[in-house]
Amino acid sequence: MLRLTDLRLPLEHAEDELRATIVARLGIPPEHLVRFRVYRRAVDARKRKSILFVYTIDAEVREQAKILNRLKTDPHVAAAPDMRYKFVAKVGAAAHEPAEDAASDAMNNPEAGVLGGAWPDARRPLVIGMGPSGLFAALILAQSGFRPIVLERGKAVRERTKDTFRMWREGILDTESNTQFGEGGAGTFSDGKLYSQIKDPKHYGRKVLREFVEAGAPEEILYVNKPHIGTFRLVSMVEKMRAKIIALGGEIRFGTRVDDIIIEPDATESHKHEPTGVRTGRVRGVILANGERIDADHVVLAVGHSARDTFAMLHARGVFIEAKPFSIGFRIEHPQSLINQCRYGEKADSPLLGAADYKLVHHAKNGRSVYSFCMCPGGTVVAAASEEGRVVTNGMSQYSREERNANAGIVVGITPEVDYPGGPLAGIEFQRFWESRAYELGGGKYQAPGQLVGDFLKGRPSTEFKSVLPSYTPGVHLTDLSTALPEYAVEAIREAIPAFAREIKGFNMADAVLTAVESRTSSPIRITRSDDDWQSLSTRGLYPAGEGAGYAGGILTASIDGIKIAEAVAISMTA
Repeated sequence: MLRLTDLRLPLEHAEDELRATIVARLGIPPEHLVRFRVYRRAVDARKRKSILFVYTIDAEVREQAKILNRLKTDPHVAAAPDMRYKFVAKVGAAAHEPAEDAASDAMNNPEAGVLGGAWPDARRPLVIGMGPSGLFAALILAQSGFRPIVLERGKAVRERTKDTFRMWREGILDTESNTQFGEGGAGTFSDGKLYSQIKDPKHYGRKVLREFVEAGAPEEILYVNKPHIGTFRLVSMVEKMRAKIIALGGEIRFGTRVDDIIIEPDATESHKHEPTGVRTGRVRGVILANGERIDADHVVLAVGHSARDTFAMLHARGVFIEAKPFSIGFRIEHPQSLINQCRYGEKADSPLLGAADYKLVHHAKNGRSVYSFCMCPGGTVVAAASEEGRVVTNGMSQYSREERNANAGIVVGITPEVDYPGGPLAGIEFQRFWESRAYELGGGKYQAPGQLVGDFLKGRPSTEFKSVLPSYTPGVHLTDLSTALPEYAVEAIREAIPAFAREIKGFNMADAVLTAVESRTSSPIRITRSDDDWQSLSTRGLYPAGEGAGYAGGILTASIDGIKIAEAVAISMTA
């Protein structure tokens, strides 16, 4: 199998043009191209009058060795890499592992896992949390035969969806089942973005995408440049992945909050870890909210970025935690048609392109960086609170991305050294202060405070909506957002919005709407782990994972982190 990169064709090219372009690039007779598949397809819209599709292709050809030798100086032609997932430890026999490599049957065989083994009940690993990181940690452990037990404080995804929609429609919050807590994690109610900028030399991301496709995601996520799924598709996919874990011997318990962790002194650990020195504890199990004890020597901690009570419990138990930077700001809504027109010009309505997105950064005069976060084309702004008396906003899109507005977080970077000194949990209190302030400014009942961009830039309160109607429910209460964030953040955002308008004409339109507060951009803490064995610096057997541990951001990176953690657990359990 050969991999060809940087094949450029017009947006509305005929289907057979791609095949002809492959043949021409390789300089072979058409009959020597046996078959091909699209590995990646991106859009180059830098020239709006000449928008292109840019392809990466995997092609099966005759006389591959001769072609590679002839084109050995061509940087865009090479042997396709072996992208199969390789289990680091297994209990039981492989059922069928895929052949996503140069073999010709790679295009037809779905990825499968490993038959469950007979790992003893007394040594089963625990996975706390069933967001993307916990889900994939559990899946890999199950596929490897270790029969994990998954403890999720929230409800199964369909029940959780009902509770979340009730919050959005009626302003009634369930603090254990909401946008943050429950099967699927916070990513369930998002745009479902499946791309990242992390380095992935072992192709873990491909494993994630193939598992999603097997669970019902559209196959296009394997090749489009910025794949996404959307909430409704994620719901059924998560259910199918849960069923796979159970079929492989795993156990999943919903409505099961971990209230304490059992840590015993560990005198066997002699390896030095900075900055804490010697590991002093070893995990022996957990205590649930109902008082039940579950013994375990390997605990994956994948609780998400909003499990504040869990963070406090871990800190009290002596687990090493440190404060980390995150960002805070507003959500901004524009007509999606404005973004499409700016990005695609006369092709703005092309069904081949879909809803356009953007990514913006501005370095303000006061030293703060302002950037767009979690941009949701054709989406909605959603209520994302998990604690009573606080308002949190986030963005979400369905797979179709057909809603009238585009929305994104416009957020300002903050640091513990400057903005919330006072210990590992100070960032949580910082978040709570501004979320409570948003609740107050919104008038209660989880309405979000809002302001028109034109009024925000001029420093005056808004009194009525105009051409842009906000999508946030339970509702938006117009006010003055100048006190909804720290003064330095307001100042930086007021400077950034006109600057962004130089990249996206109309970004500073007076009728665009801001809502507060976007405070859960990432975890405010890091449960620091060792680089060599992925365990907590202070506690042997505890494996911090995903966004809540401060090691991921988004569905794909959290899923990949879960895979890596599962591998570390599997290696330890079979050592």
